[in-house]
Amino acid sequence: MRYRLTIEYDGTPFYGWQSQRDGGAVQDAINAAIIGFCGETVTAFGAGRTDTGVHARGQVAHLDLESAPTPDKLMAGLNYHLKPQPVAVVAAAYAQDTFDARFSAQARHYKYRILARRAVPALDRERVWFVPQKLALAPMQEAATYFVGKHDFTTFRSVQCQAKSPLKTLSDLAVAQQGEEIVITAAAPSFLHNQVRSLAGALKHVGEGKWSPQDARDALGAADRAQCPPVAPACGLTLMQVDYPADILVEPEIGS
Repeated sequence: MRYRLTIEYDGTPFYGWQSQRDGGAVQDAINAAIIGFCGETVTAFGAGRTDTGVHARGQVAHLDLESAPTPDKLMAGLNYHLKPQPVAVVAAAYAQDTFDARFSAQARHYKYRILARRAVPALDRERVWFVPQKLALAPMQEAATYFVGKHDFTTFRSVQCQAKSPLKTLSDLAVAQQGEEIVITAAAPSFLHNQVRSLAGALKHVGEGKWSPQDARDALGAADRAQCPPVAPACGLTLMQVDYPADILVEPEIGS
């Protein structure tokens, strides 16, 4: 039986989602919990390979189990065996045999949080990028508009990125003020390695006045990684949601 899981985690203590040779990744924790729950050695395949320190509220994974527990028992069992790690299965459902958490996805949604104030964060120190000065919102918003659509994102792509093409289509990139925070939201069918964090770093560069919005547009057009400002740290980034075609999600999720 194939299952669909929605997972949230604090990425701070993990080496990202993708399983590591010596363990320590979120995927390793999920796979170990499966063994603890039902004794089966299987892999939970995720929708996005979040990096070290990146968080998730809506990571999606699929897995196949011979024992075929009900979704509610699977969710409860995995959460029991995940304790005390900061990972939780917040919803579970049966899935079609053709469902693939990664390849069936239509869109991925990320949020990046920048705390722009003089005082260091006490409660959200591993959830935000702390910037000890105000940022200019309007230029950041203008710069973001230049990245929306289909572009060659070589400038904002990690040199370690394994994608075959630097061409990606951003369906949304928005910048908003929420209290003392600048919140950047991004959506696309898929992203390049470090793309969202690179864009967040560029927008912060604009907010500081080190770049104009037109400088950001020119850097995109240059298709040159050397043009990218410092990449934003992982702690401010969260995978919020993954979208799928309605006809492939035939079972309602149990949980949130």
